[in-house]
Amino acid sequence: MLRRSALFLFYLVLSALVAVSQNSSSKSNGMQDMPGMQAASDSANSPQARNAETDSDQGMAPTMHSMESQHLDMGPHMKMTSLRPVQPGDEQRAQAVVDAARKAAERYKDYRVALNDGFQIFLPNVRQHMYHFTNYKYAFDAAFSFNPEHPTSLLYEKHGDDYKLIGVMYTAPKRLTEQDLDKRIPLSIAQWHEHVNLCMPPQNQRQEPLQNNPKFGLRGSIATEEDCLAAGGTWKPQVFGWMVHVYPFETTQDTIWSVERQMPHTAGQ
Repeated sequence: MLRRSALFLFYLVLSALVAVSQNSSSKSNGMQDMPGMQAASDSANSPQARNAETDSDQGMAPTMHSMESQHLDMGPHMKMTSLRPVQPGDEQRAQAVVDAARKAAERYKDYRVALNDGFQIFLPNVRQHMYHFTNYKYAFDAAFSFNPEHPTSLLYEKHGDDYKLIGVMYTAPKRLTEQDLDKRIPLSIAQWHEHVNLCMPPQNQRQEPLQNNPKFGLRGSIATEEDCLAAGGTWKPQVFGWMVHVYPFETTQDTIWSVERQMPHTAGQ
């Protein structure tokens, strides 16, 4: 089981590298869980807390990076919350989150402070347009409650040997409904997203997702359980839980809650 999990993680990281940097030869020196998504989800759904997740869901967090280049595609592998009509108090509640995010982020404009405080860089040796520095304790806590001063991840752009802080990421377990998410951050202002309909390839086709126009994986054409099983794949209806990015140093609501900024070609704008 451990060997299968390791192979599974290896494939997921490779898929991420293709989607983020289009360089399948890039290598990483670490296989940490990415941005705490699985840590949060597993904690919330542990036998002591809620229904346990299956073993096959463990350690899938590195796939998050493979979503970056597909964020606005809104294809079969992406689901976003719908924008709701603005309700009284929504703008004030959203601004309170922004203020808390800015307060939390100010401390970490020097990325070395983040490292000293226990944040960990995901895939530091892999070229990415946005690097996630994750605090796994905050990820655990986010599975049960929302503290806007404790973002799961800090978001940085790399400039030479330095990192520039641009935003934060909050997470929530996949068991939460949109109504639950609205209580954390109003859905009239922010759009949370999750990643769905993943068909993992069979053992003898592990490299297929790295090819152009793949059938399997997060860029794959297969988007239904029926097609996945017919192709010999393993179906994952949902990967991780919910995520949302906030850019608290921006000045307009559109740029603060931007979805587009997660796209590589708009990074830094």
